[in-house]
Amino acid sequence: MTAPAAPRTEPAPQGHPQRWLILGVICLAQLTVLLDNTVLNVAIPSLTTELDASTADVQWMINAYSLVQSGLLLTAGSSADRYGRKKMLVVGLALFGIGSLAAGLAQSSGQLIAARAGMGVGGALLLTTTLAVVVQIFDDSERVRAIGLWATVNSLGFAAGPLVGGVVLNHFWWGAIFLINIPVAVIGLVAVVRLVPEFKNPRGERPDLLGALLSTVGMTAVVFAIISGPEHGWASARVLLTAFVGVVVLAGFVLWELSIPYPMLDMHFFRNQKFIGAVAGAILVAFGMGGSLFLLTQHLQFVLGYGPLEAGLRTAPMALTVVALNLTGLGARLVPRLGTPVTIAAGMSALAAGLAAVAVLGRDGYTGMLLGLVVMGAGIALAMPAMANAIMSAIPPEKAGVGAGVNGTLAEFGNGLGVAVLGAVLNIRFAALVPAAVGAASLPAALAAADGPGERTIIKDAFASGLEASQLVGAVAVLAGGLLAALLLRRAERAEAATGEAGKPGEAGNSDQAGNSDQAGNSDQAGKSGQAARADQADRTDPAGDPEKPGQAGEAVKTGAGEGPETAGGRADSTGPAA
Repeated sequence: MTAPAAPRTEPAPQGHPQRWLILGVICLAQLTVLLDNTVLNVAIPSLTTELDASTADVQWMINAYSLVQSGLLLTAGSSADRYGRKKMLVVGLALFGIGSLAAGLAQSSGQLIAARAGMGVGGALLLTTTLAVVVQIFDDSERVRAIGLWATVNSLGFAAGPLVGGVVLNHFWWGAIFLINIPVAVIGLVAVVRLVPEFKNPRGERPDLLGALLSTVGMTAVVFAIISGPEHGWASARVLLTAFVGVVVLAGFVLWELSIPYPMLDMHFFRNQKFIGAVAGAILVAFGMGGSLFLLTQHLQFVLGYGPLEAGLRTAPMALTVVALNLTGLGARLVPRLGTPVTIAAGMSALAAGLAAVAVLGRDGYTGMLLGLVVMGAGIALAMPAMANAIMSAIPPEKAGVGAGVNGTLAEFGNGLGVAVLGAVLNIRFAALVPAAVGAASLPAALAAADGPGERTIIKDAFASGLEASQLVGAVAVLAGGLLAALLLRRAERAEAATGEAGKPGEAGNSDQAGNSDQAGNSDQAGKSGQAARADQADRTDPAGDPEKPGQAGEAVKTGAGEGPETAGGRADSTGPAA
């Protein structure tokens, strides 16, 4: 007789009870970090006058923040995993708040540059830790939507920076653009201490100090080369030497990580096709966004004749589309229905179509460009949350901080790559059409050196043609990369499904089905909840094992009230009566 047992019910997945409130708080803190990437651009005239800042000083005021932040993303994510995400959130908010206070009260260019570098350290901790906390507090059913909202803040922060800066400067002095961060940092600190649960890697791995040093130096050098390229020229000794140093140091970082037992970034992640596909897609989304915004601002100002603030306002529809679609949860609803690969392919295709529309339809007016911007925003809203979720789900939960660091580093790298590649295409095309302007450092310089209105028109048309060519190159790259990323993700999902089928319980406890074609015996009962494993059949089994009997693997089988059958392939049920 069989002994019925009470059916075992699995608890429904459930995130942290205050997860949406926590998400709102950390997104507010993250918004201030992202605003500071672009908010300083509108204060350049005030800084030049009041601090007597040179052009080089202004560049370092802007770049010190992004340079330090980019270089520390991987290290910050690893620190969050090792020492605790809540702790690193608190440290990040404190550093960011103190840096903002120092920047707002700075009396010289040097003081402001140092304060901005300190803010960059806090910003790196916040950007990586916020995403790790999102992964920590939301279950699988809500995580894509939560990451979509987190990504919305990214888009909103970059788009709103110049607007916020302009509004503040219309009423206050330049230091106020930093001091407004302090109340947000204080609110965030109180909320994080009270609400956010602590989590750190339970294995307690040793710090990888050399890995942290190598990754920081290597990424800083590469980002510095990317930042310096547009101004000094991509073939200049300064850019090439810095890029070479960065690549060599990062190669050393990879070799070091492969050789130690507790690496900061496990290089074996890159053997995972799901991870590789998501990484490729994330780089190309950032490539499309960074490169297109770099080109769009020039198109709006130099070709269509808008001022800086007007140009900034006219790029906003792309970010607003991302915000609107992510707030409605469109991408989060499509991922379960279509699957991650199809969602990413659709999003990247829309991003490529938007770039092409801007190139073809936006040459002579803003109406066609507006259509392209909206389509680009829709593509980013679909693809970005799905890819961020794919990256984070391919990495163990205890390494979520490192995963967030990888995601942020890829975004920085993709942005820089987009500016470098599409900018190079623009320059090559422009130089081919107007050879006399090759020596000019910019379009305004070429126009100033032109002889008469007719030559100025030729130069403007050549620049517009260069913009069109570079945007079309970007569209092709994004489309091809998006389809490749979707293909890799699809293959990874099929491999995971095949592995899951092979290891499914209730099939003789043996994933190798070739040697056991008869599933009618004990293996059928091993996966049944609420039944004992037919003790009367076990009593009749010869201890030496009878390979002729169906359901056995030619090995002795011992069955008790709390034990399932054990075959040559291993236990089918090791959990007792309720399998």
